[in-house]
Amino acid sequence: MIVETQSARFESIALESGAALSPVEAAYETYGNLNAARSNAILVTHAFTGDAHAAGISAEGGKPGWWDNMIGPGKAFDTDKFFIVCSNVLGGCQGTTGPASTDPATGRPYGMSFPVITIRDMVKLQKMLIDRLGIERLLAVAGGSMGGMQALEWAVTYPNFVRACIPIATTARHSAQQIAFNEVGRQAIMADPDWCNGDYYDKKPPARGLGIARMVGHITYMSDESMREKFGRRLREKDKVGFDFSVDFEVESYLRYRGSQFVNRFDANAYLYITKAEDYFDLTNGSGSLTAAFADLSTRFLIISFSSDWLYPSYQSQEIVRVLRRRNHDVAYCDLPSNYGHDAFLVDVAEQTDLVRGFLASTARATHA
Repeated sequence: MIVETQSARFESIALESGAALSPVEAAYETYGNLNAARSNAILVTHAFTGDAHAAGISAEGGKPGWWDNMIGPGKAFDTDKFFIVCSNVLGGCQGTTGPASTDPATGRPYGMSFPVITIRDMVKLQKMLIDRLGIERLLAVAGGSMGGMQALEWAVTYPNFVRACIPIATTARHSAQQIAFNEVGRQAIMADPDWCNGDYYDKKPPARGLGIARMVGHITYMSDESMREKFGRRLREKDKVGFDFSVDFEVESYLRYRGSQFVNRFDANAYLYITKAEDYFDLTNGSGSLTAAFADLSTRFLIISFSSDWLYPSYQSQEIVRVLRRRNHDVAYCDLPSNYGHDAFLVDVAEQTDLVRGFLASTARATHA
């Protein structure tokens, strides 16, 4: 399935901070067909460094989507039955307006003059897109990691618009440790002399800082066991350590490679803005507690976590489940065993597929009953 990224342009968007962006563009892709009743639409929301290309083969780059193992004919999100939408988040760098976009007031990239955005702002732009597509109610919103935050925000902000919510490997708010990891990444970028206070678009980009930020982040996506199995203490193309600061171990080589590849596809300023949005995210804002935040929901929930995920550990999903059940909401929960750490939601899909497929089928039946 060859897919093309599309773009929707809006006159403006008012942000949670009180600032506004005008105009604003949203890059998105769709898979499958919207039925006559417009009742089979599912929004898939991406994680931190994802984009609109969730499935199929990109017409532009020829690469499969980041969740291609979950979206398609006969897969968990079955495109023979459902119409799937995925958009690049506000503040991103893959077609949606972000700090690398041109500021119409200056004719130059926004850089650090771009307003700080939140998860709620990202969801607001998604709602504008869904409205533009003529969809009056979503059958489901689903996403992992930061995508799970967006899914939860959808359920709370637009409770009558979302029939079902599937947050995977996520949280209702960042912990101090999660904020700390993001801050290390931000400081690595801002300490790079090439960052130039965010004004680097016609100069050399801050590749060293962004690469280090990605290295730190990637460590948190894996588990101790998966790193041990993948790398152990194996040396890289040598029989003994070099007693210097060149690459000795396979894991060092791997992290450097991941960092260098990342700088070719991601904008450093977008890294700053999106991690800040993650850190600001807190479903209890304005309500005082999760119990209050979940007070008026009619949404069904399927919540999934993974046993080896230490970036978004299972207890954070379980907190959400406990509050939803206390309020007698319809919620199913599964903590799946996996050795892959946080990345499990992207790679360990067999059991996820069974859970999601069954949940969507029951949701569709209830919707049409």
